[in-house]
Formats: sequence, structure tokens, C-alpha cells
Amino acid sequence: MKKLLQINPTLRISTSTGRIMQEIGELALQNGWESYIAYGKGRDGIKPCRSQIIPVGNRWSTLWHGAQTRLFDNHGLASTQATKIFVKRIEEIAPDVIHIHNIHGYFLNYKVLFDYLSKCDIPVVWTVHDCWLYTGHCYYYSYVGCGKWQTGCNHCPQQRKFPASLLMDRSARNYADKKAAFTSMPKDKFVIVPVSDWIREEMRHSFLSEYNFRVIHNGINTDVFHVCDTRESVSRYGLAGKHILLGVASIWSKEKGLDDFIEMASLLKNDEKIVLVGVKPEEQKLLPPNILGISRTGNVHELAELYSMADAFINPTWQDNYPTVNLEAISCGTPVVTYRTGGSVEAVTEQTGFIVKQGDYKGLLEAARAIRRLGKSHYQPLCREYALAHFNKEDRYADYFRLYDELMA
Repeated sequence: MKKLLQINPTLRISTSTGRIMQEIGELALQNGWESYIAYGKGRDGIKPCRSQIIPVGNRWSTLWHGAQTRLFDNHGLASTQATKIFVKRIEEIAPDVIHIHNIHGYFLNYKVLFDYLSKCDIPVVWTVHDCWLYTGHCYYYSYVGCGKWQTGCNHCPQQRKFPASLLMDRSARNYADKKAAFTSMPKDKFVIVPVSDWIREEMRHSFLSEYNFRVIHNGINTDVFHVCDTRESVSRYGLAGKHILLGVASIWSKEKGLDDFIEMASLLKNDEKIVLVGVKPEEQKLLPPNILGISRTGNVHELAELYSMADAFINPTWQDNYPTVNLEAISCGTPVVTYRTGGSVEAVTEQTGFIVKQGDYKGLLEAARAIRRLGKSHYQPLCREYALAHFNKEDRYADYFRLYDELMA
């Protein structure tokens, strides 16, 4: 029986990487594989999961890793003993394929891990969900316009951004350490899977440019994210008769466009309303009256109703890879209006929305009003048809299993 081992700091399905990992594990089980999932126990605890779970580290190793990160910019270089124990577990399992999602998350030492992976003769697939693996510190650099990662990081402009270091800037050494560790992999045993064409193009200029790449876009559950009856949601939030502009984020920030939404609110007409999902109580105080803030919901059916309720989904992100929220909105029949940012544009066509210049929040609003003039009823079937053709998670996960088979062959 074939064995698949996946690695990610979080297991919970309320995170996109945790959900993707669990769903790939489910498909592996359905196809007769044994499925194993390794995750950071100190951050996530034990959650329901049909795959066999492998907790890595504990609360104390995670806290120590956090301290090393905050003080010395040593993210990914602590948890040494926890990683050595994990490596022994890999040897016991003897997987046919190892699939990495993220290893930044206060639970693994990448030097120890890749010293083993580079010699064990097991094929490794690494899905690139962000930019951390080829920079000296940050996990995105678009917002600050930094290109140091192309030649060698130093004097990091985002030292205090995730994974934040409050004392030291180790970006130059981190860059060299990552380059040495990750390029130690044999080229015939290592395939990098960017989830967007944008990040694939970026990585052409990174120290990993010589490796094999296979773009596989993320998928979603198009049965859950579908066109819903929204009368109950409209009534619950008092939005009857309003033209609804929706934004969704797990964490709101300048980079996600919170400030852009606040600026946009000053231009709204009386019958227009911005609805933001994922707003924390302290952020509610910053919002003007014509922005309705809703706390983060783990209920995907409620989220699908909110997507369906909106006349347009607005995504003013300043840095992103391939945002799942765009896919979810389109699958619920709602067109997307986004900045020309990273991979955020890759699901947006003439049938599914509009793309405007980064920072042009007035352009976002004008595009939303253009959607209103043509009518949501025009876009809804086009969006849904596009989602079914391109976003179905089973189709995207099947791409991974084809890749596994190629590597094992």
C-alpha cells in the first residue's frame, strides 16, 4: 500500500492550508493509500482527522521557537530535538511521497529536516502558499516593494512583520541558510508546486529557479460554496434594499486593504453598504457607520450565504498569492473586483469581475457600480459556470496524485 506524508503547522480546517492538507489526505484514503499528517502540536492541538496524525513538538518547544524568532530572527532554526524525533518517525513510516505545505510555524528545524530529505531518496513535493521559502525573512514582499530576495537579503524592511523579530536582523544569514538547505535536494526527487502563475514567475528569479515546477491552483468545495437563498442573511443584518459590497479576510490589515475600505466608505451612496467579515472587536471601533463589521465565522454555510448576498466581492489586497476568497465568491455567483496584485487576478475574467490598478479604491467602487448597472443576474450564472469548470477541489487534488505517480515512477 502506498503511503503519503504531508507536513503543515496547522491541521484545523478553518485554515486554508489545513483544509487542503486534510482533503488531500481524504482523497489518498479513498484511493487506497495510507495517509499521514504531521503538524505543530504546540499551536494546533489534536483535531478530528481521518488521516493518521503525527504531532511535532509540544507547547514548550513552540514557545522556545517563538522566543528564538522574536529575539534572534531564528525562525525555522529552533525545535531541533522535536525535528530529530520527527525524522525518526518518517524513517519508521517509510512514505512513498512527502508533501510539504508550510514549515514556517514554530515547529520544525528546516536544516535538520532537509539534511534528512536530501539523502533519504523519497520524492518531495512542496506546495508554495507564500514566499517564505526563498526570502531571508518575510513571507510576502510586494507591499514594501522589496526585491532583495533575488540576489541576497539584508537589512530587512519587514523585520518586525511575521515572523517578527524584535531584536536582531538575521535576514542575510537566513537567506544563505535556506539556500543551502533547500538546494541540497536532488533535482529528480523534488518538485515545487506554486499555487499561482504569479509566484511561479517570481521564483524564476530565486535560488530555486533550477528546480522542476508544476503550477497547481487551489480548489474549493463547489458544493458548499454555491448560490444560496440569502433572504435570511439580508434580514438578519438589516441590509434590505442595500447594494452590498463584501470583503472577507481571516486577519484584516493595511496589506489586506482595510484602510482602502475605510477610504471607499466616504464615497458610498445612501443605498450602498460595505460588509466586512473577519473583523475583530477592536477593529469595529475604526469602522464608519456605512461599514458593517462581522466577526470571523467558521460556519462555511453562513459564509456561502454572505458571498451569495453580495452584489460584488471587493478584494483590495496589496500582496497575495492565490486568494481562496476570490474563488469562493465566484463559486457563489458573485463577481470579484480586485487590485492587480500577485495571483489575486488569476481567477478574474471578463465574465467573473474586474481588475483595477493597485491602490485605486475609487476604481474598485466604480467597477462595483458597473456590475450593478449590468445586474447581478447577468454575472451569477457566468461566475458559477466558471467556478465549476476551474475550481473544483477534486480536479485540483487529482493533479497532485498524477504528480505523485510520476515521481514514484
